[in-house]
Amino acid sequence: MTSATQHYIGGEWLEGAGDAIPTVNPATGQGIGDIAIGTAEEVDRAIAAARAAFEGGWGRSAPAERRKALLRLSQLVAEDAMELGRVGTEDSGMPFSLTTGEAVFAAEYLEFFAGWADRLTGETIPLNQTEVFDYTLREPVGVVAAIVPWNAPLSLTIWKLAPALAAGNTIVTKPSELAPLAPARLVELVAKAGLPRGVVNLVHGTGGATGQALIEHPGVDKVAFTGGTETGKHVAATAAKTLKRVSLELGGKSANVVFADADLDTAAYQACWACFLYTGQQCIAGSRLLVERAVEEEFTEKVAGAAGAFVAGDPMQPATQVGPLISERQLDRVLGFVEEARSTARVLAGGDRPGGELAGGYFLQPAVIGGVTNEMRLAREEVFGPVLSIIPFDDEADAIRIANDTPYGLAGGVWTNDVNKAHRVARAIRAGTIWVNSWHGLNPATPFGGYKASGMGREGGREVLASYTETKNVYVQLR
Repeated sequence: MTSATQHYIGGEWLEGAGDAIPTVNPATGQGIGDIAIGTAEEVDRAIAAARAAFEGGWGRSAPAERRKALLRLSQLVAEDAMELGRVGTEDSGMPFSLTTGEAVFAAEYLEFFAGWADRLTGETIPLNQTEVFDYTLREPVGVVAAIVPWNAPLSLTIWKLAPALAAGNTIVTKPSELAPLAPARLVELVAKAGLPRGVVNLVHGTGGATGQALIEHPGVDKVAFTGGTETGKHVAATAAKTLKRVSLELGGKSANVVFADADLDTAAYQACWACFLYTGQQCIAGSRLLVERAVEEEFTEKVAGAAGAFVAGDPMQPATQVGPLISERQLDRVLGFVEEARSTARVLAGGDRPGGELAGGYFLQPAVIGGVTNEMRLAREEVFGPVLSIIPFDDEADAIRIANDTPYGLAGGVWTNDVNKAHRVARAIRAGTIWVNSWHGLNPATPFGGYKASGMGREGGREVLASYTETKNVYVQLR
């Protein structure tokens, strides 16, 4: 694989001119390479390459050309799924079964948006005047800066790249310095797919240096950002100075609501899956488990028992469902929440660091916390780790009140065998995605995004294409 210390600018791999920082395998705590911090000059060069490609043809390219290019890239990603998975696991610590699945999903995402390249149509508009012909065009925004976090870095890169390219934009992406290797591997496949030089560029670096240079740059027309809410506010404020378009997919504190009439055995296991997948390092983690008080004791026992199936382990082993946290800093932060819970609530399962062969990595046994109220810090702040909080509620109205009592609104879940109740509660919870008797159902055709502090704009589905296109009205006076 091409060295991840290199940037990809204008179709060429270039050594970084700035300082470098180590990237670490979270499963071992050992360094696996150095990542260059992109300088302002390298960011400027990448944006210039993207602008030249946009104005040089890609922005006016035939839709069929873009469709075929994305289909070629989709095929290459699917064929490379095992290697993309291996690289992703080594870099982020996520289990190999998940990172290979992520690659397969990414290929499907590319295929879906390839199909939209020649379906971005305008419309004719009937006016009151008889000698006027009025119509609209959908045109690309221009140069897109995509800033991607370290959790699920491959798919989150493609969530931005696929619709941007399908609409005729060019892109400069900056992966997280904590997990840059899978996006770098993806860009190798971009080069292999034969996309024109400068259509896709990659600059490594930190958010404070490289990311800041991207969002400040006057040559960027749109910023697509996934990350924490506070950083997202900064991105939006900075981009506003040059009136860039912005889409933000930010944090969450999602409520998973279980009613007494639900299938409790299934709901208990799926509640653990909803929170512990990706070691809890996911914006859509169902970290607040709301359970109807009538079955609180019974259901809590089931959840504590189900958590035993989610054992932290070597992420390269096929049976492992929970890998390490991304860094020692993140591990310490999550441990702080668990220790606080020992004095303010009840730790019912997990919450300890494993020893033996895993002692050198950033592992934590998934924790189930009982006795939590929605006013506690554990229920208010995004932990971003495998910590599941159980909060009781009295009735449907109480469940809705607690679910909505949060600054976030990314996702939510409803477990019930009453179809009317399911629809009522799904409508009442203010969040961008609501799952009923399930969790984590994602599809390229469905829109994804949040209410409130969970962001603005949508990714996925046809709705995302609005944020990567401009609508032009053409008014023709007929004589």
